[in-house]
Amino acid sequence: MDNNLNEAILDKLTKTCRCKLITRAKIKDAIKNGASTLEEVQKATGAGSGSCKGKNCSYMINELLKQYKQ
Repeated sequence: MDNNLNEAILDKLTKTCRCKLITRAKIKDAIKNGASTLEEVQKATGAGSGSCKGKNCSYMINELLKQYKQ
């Protein structure tokens, strides 16, 4: 398997927001579709609205946002 396929599989399996079970793939899709801030990603995906209120996933979402800005 090539690296892009492996990454796509991992993105679908990796839960960025564990409270709401939101995958890294869904977060990346929101960013690709124009979400450019943490708040926009949260609004588009529902991430950060679980019991921890984003304490566990905000860091990772911000890291993904940084990757796409580069």
